Amino acid sequence: MNFNSGDTAWILVASALVLLMTPGLAFFYGGMVRGKNVLGMLAQNYVTMGIVSVLWITGVYSLAFSGTGKWIGDFHQFGLNHIWQQATGFEALTIPPLVFCAFQLMFAIITPALITGGTADRLKFGSWSIFCALWLVVVYAPVAHWVFSPSGWLFKLGALDFAGGTVVHANAGAAALAVILVIGKRKGWPKERMRPHNVPFVLLGAGLLWFGWFGFNAGSALSANTLSAFAFVNTNTATGAALLAWIIVEKIRDGHATTLGAASGAVAGLVAITPACGFVSPMGSIAIGFAAGVICALAVGLKNKFGFDDALDVVGVHLVGGVLGALLIGLFATKMTNSAGSNGLFYKGGWTLMGHQVVAVLAVVAYSFIVTYILAQILDKTIGLRVSEDAEQAGLDLSQHAETAYENSSYSDGSRFLSNFTQTK
Repeated sequence: MNFNSGDTAWILVASALVLLMTPGLAFFYGGMVRGKNVLGMLAQNYVTMGIVSVLWITGVYSLAFSGTGKWIGDFHQFGLNHIWQQATGFEALTIPPLVFCAFQLMFAIITPALITGGTADRLKFGSWSIFCALWLVVVYAPVAHWVFSPSGWLFKLGALDFAGGTVVHANAGAAALAVILVIGKRKGWPKERMRPHNVPFVLLGAGLLWFGWFGFNAGSALSANTLSAFAFVNTNTATGAALLAWIIVEKIRDGHATTLGAASGAVAGLVAITPACGFVSPMGSIAIGFAAGVICALAVGLKNKFGFDDALDVVGVHLVGGVLGALLIGLFATKMTNSAGSNGLFYKGGWTLMGHQVVAVLAVVAYSFIVTYILAQILDKTIGLRVSEDAEQAGLDLSQHAETAYENSSYSDGSRFLSNFTQTK
């Protein structure tokens, strides 16, 4: 096989950038929870890195990308057997198969990690670990095969998803909603104001996500070429547009723009441009980013209207943003950016592509929500997903890890419960 050293080097770097997104996500989420739960949030994200890294190599990669089945892969590359063979449908790649495997691993890591924001402050660490492992196999692997594998039924249908708007964001957002409905609301929500304990952490996390997202999106070209440059520029442009749109909404609605809103707007833009970055023009990316900033800023209020406790707005940002980005491909996609794509409605492509995008969104969201809900119910009825009331009051840092993030009790929000909690153990 003839591999291109430049392409190989770029995808290895992109893989490292995508891995950095999960610690970035941990800080983004960790800053938004109360101080007594920050280590619990970081721990859930870090253990996800460990669980998925092992399972991906031992079998999940094969289920996602091997074989010719339209619903799920096969066992041909279990344990990375036959890894010298390119994944089915990717025979023309100019990078080694192991590099492609490593790149896709990083997507598989961050997808379940996104769920932890919706369920913040409530999950047992051990139960999350088991849920994560099972979810990767029964939800992520099939969805990735449907959309990313050339053998998958949604890929063959003609649905477009350049870097994971459906596979990663809509998938994780729907799953988060399902688990939220199973485990219920945080104690005191919505009457008690649960402020972010460290907004600079949130901004740091958002910055790491923005940085790592260039590997996420531009790396999905799987080559160092003009298409990767389009994905890079579109990613940055949409993110900036969404940031501005979110704080404009805040200014009009609330009278002031917030740093938390700026960080949330940036992430909303990153989410929405993810499926579209390799199919739209830079001007199209501005429209997508601005739409994401406005719509996601409004969508985060849905939890108050409908009464589901999405602690860190995974539904409002990732589900809504992922769906929005996937659907807007049907309007803004242009073959001038990617000749392997399709033209959307605004480029004389008619409604055909939009129809394919709607089918993909509905299929992924429905499958993810239903299967995740069933899985969460089974685990909740057997091992239990949620910590006890006393453990929740003490905070996940103490109750799950016997640690506190800060020595100063005014920051930890949990230290004052330490003696009472330890006495009940």
